[in-house]
Amino acid sequence: MIDPIKLSQDLMRCPSVTPLEAGALDVLQKVLEPLGFVCRRVTFEGNNSPAVENMVATWTSPGGEHGPHFAFAGHVDVVPVGDAKAWKHNPFGAEIENGILYGRGASDMKTGICAFVAAAAELVQKGSPKGRISLLITCDEEGPSVNGTLPLMQLLDSEGVKFNACVVGEPCSYEKFGDMAKIGRRGSLHGYITVEGKQGHVAYPERADNPVPKLIKLLSVLEAHVIDEGMTDFQPSNLEIVTVDVGNPVMNVIPARATAKFNVRFNAQHSCASLSEHLRKVCDSAGVPYSIEFKEGAEPFLTKPGPLSVSLVKAVQEVTGEIPKLSTTGGTSDARFISRFCPVVEFGVLGTTAHQVDEHIAVEQIELLTRTYHRLLQNWFGEHV
Repeated sequence: MIDPIKLSQDLMRCPSVTPLEAGALDVLQKVLEPLGFVCRRVTFEGNNSPAVENMVATWTSPGGEHGPHFAFAGHVDVVPVGDAKAWKHNPFGAEIENGILYGRGASDMKTGICAFVAAAAELVQKGSPKGRISLLITCDEEGPSVNGTLPLMQLLDSEGVKFNACVVGEPCSYEKFGDMAKIGRRGSLHGYITVEGKQGHVAYPERADNPVPKLIKLLSVLEAHVIDEGMTDFQPSNLEIVTVDVGNPVMNVIPARATAKFNVRFNAQHSCASLSEHLRKVCDSAGVPYSIEFKEGAEPFLTKPGPLSVSLVKAVQEVTGEIPKLSTTGGTSDARFISRFCPVVEFGVLGTTAHQVDEHIAVEQIELLTRTYHRLLQNWFGEHV
């Protein structure tokens, strides 16, 4: 059997800051191959993004080539540690103190990967599933997400590899372990507004054209606009202004240009294209000259309740007694890419300390997650006999 705690420590000691795998894939391959998993490493590069090495590990039962195919997915890359001196524990030391595992990736999401590796290992060693189990591992989720999960899924699809279901091990529990799972995510759209003016002396405003009041008016219209009231399974879309800048270091000059950036997290009533068009009309209503550019972050997706979510909820309840809320809140994840190919849900440990100094997770949660994933596999394959 694989010890998910020790494996978590081994994986967390690899300083795999995006896009580096830093030996993390080697750690996983070393434990998976003796269990009969066929490990394939694939590197994608280009698209104005760093090269990224990814791995697919697949176990197939005797005669199970055409049986049901279940996948787990996750990323071994982590965000930078920031000021290492601010950490109580070595960010890549994976130290355990009083039942708490400290280090980058403890929450997001190396422990999630180790839990599904251990759960899958236990199942295949007993030979109970009749079909295939694949583990999809990338090193690109915390970065641009260009050369990771999406091209990997596209490659497998082009080769005729199909999945019936996938669970992403993101840290989705909210206040206590097992209280939430993700069945979808909102979309993300970035907006970049520019208002041009004419630079001049503040004492002679008639000789200049101040763009700042115009930008303020435009942003006020955007801020006051209600995009929608929400929908079943999704909260209302929200627009947040994140920067305003004129690049003006002095007090006696009217600036020549004012800019602002905003982000919209939106529900499935919209797409990036339709929302962009809608927001252009909102900006037009302000009655000031402006230019705007949009950049797509992610499209929304939703996995309707079905065999996958039923198996997951049942597993969580059997292990913890909790009935997880099926939610679409929060940011984006690689599940948005997987949703194009098969039903996908996300479930993992608490995300309370993700990306923080002294990121940590209780060892007990890793053990609970492993048991939950194991029960999930039993439930799901049991329904697909």
